Amino acid sequence: MSKYVKELITQDLKNRLDGADSAMLVNVVGMPNEQNVALRRQLREKKIHLMLVKNSLARRATEGTCLAPAFEETEGSLAVLWGGEDAVFLAKEVMRLAALKEFAPFAPRGGVMDGQRLSPEEVQQVSKWPSREEQLSILSGQILSVGANLSAALLGPGKKLNSQLKKKGEGAEDEAPAA
Repeated sequence: MSKYVKELITQDLKNRLDGADSAMLVNVVGMPNEQNVALRRQLREKKIHLMLVKNSLARRATEGTCLAPAFEETEGSLAVLWGGEDAVFLAKEVMRLAALKEFAPFAPRGGVMDGQRLSPEEVQQVSKWPSREEQLSILSGQILSVGANLSAALLGPGKKLNSQLKKKGEGAEDEAPAA
């Protein structure tokens, strides 16, 4: 491949990966074409991009970006996955697809998240984390629980006193002499 062609491909890779802050590397070598098409279709539905890439060109294209650590010690053919909602969503999807027998050679080979390189084992650990939506719901629940507890603590004694006064008032009406 000529230097000019390599430079064009490198520039295209840079453009495609522009804005991605996390990516997963997977093995798709040996996957039949029908499975590959089905895999890409499933990924496209979830707004995840898959691209088979040569390591040396990927290293050049990601040089100086937060994706560069992913390609530091890679060998052989690999595919890059990026997109989706966030890195956790991406890792969950990679592990889900790796577990399906219909995409048999598909397996995680690593990745990068927030500029840190991930091993295949770390990708599996990240896939067990709560998603962004789950984290937001946990956080909002924790924030709202303080107010609910405070409200219960402030209103509880007043309600108790009110019910006791009400009972006392009803008891006083029952004991009143008839005229």
